[in-house]
Amino acid sequence: MRRMTINATSLKAEKEDTQNDHIVVRMEHLTKTFGDNHVLRDINLVMNKGENLVVLGKSGTGKSVLIKSIVGLVEIDEGNLFILGQNISQLNENELIEIRKKIGFLFQSAALYDSMTVRENLEFPLRRQVHKIAKEEMNSLVKEALLNVGLANTIDLWPSELSGGMRKRLGLARTLILKPEIILYDEPTTGLDPITSKEISHLILDVQKKYNTSSIIITHDIGCTKLIANRIIVLKDGICAAEGSYSDMENSSDKWIRSFFE
Repeated sequence: MRRMTINATSLKAEKEDTQNDHIVVRMEHLTKTFGDNHVLRDINLVMNKGENLVVLGKSGTGKSVLIKSIVGLVEIDEGNLFILGQNISQLNENELIEIRKKIGFLFQSAALYDSMTVRENLEFPLRRQVHKIAKEEMNSLVKEALLNVGLANTIDLWPSELSGGMRKRLGLARTLILKPEIILYDEPTTGLDPITSKEISHLILDVQKKYNTSSIIITHDIGCTKLIANRIIVLKDGICAAEGSYSDMENSSDKWIRSFFE
């Protein structure tokens, strides 16, 4: 019988490759400074495929800077940022554009175009694609996106005719219309009443389940956090000070960490 030789190094590399297939965002020693303000000092973070990762922290701790660096709205000073297995610093402009197409960003204000109808807001990202989308397909995508967020009857309204919660939903519909692999939520429930906040939180869960999206959610809303978080990271002084489940954070031996959940 022929004896098989097993290379331990090859097995280790194969195992690491398999594990990396489940990582959609990895940050290694990220730093970002604005003048004398060291916002991100040494961020090490991993987001796994299909999970909702909530980032907590006091105002001004760099939460929004963190997610803006992923889409290139903020350029990091030092460190490595890997998105979908690619080191962003090593990509050319065209490669960066292709990566960004796979990332959806829901701004805190929803960032809608008030001079466009609901339909036109959703058509806008579709019209910017390199390959022209037929009118019939565009109509189908718009209707599907609105149906997914419970706004099917608003297609010909103006953003000014929508409530705050409906505007958030429309912003999410516009994010979803290109079917991104990663979604970044910047304070998705800010300014909303408790009932509407819960509805938006449930919508985030629905999106995760339906599309298997991987999401980073910046929020101060502990109710939202408890409902949607698979994992939580707490930022403090420019680093990830704590990481774990909601239960881990709520029962932390660190009084400062527990204060977020009281």
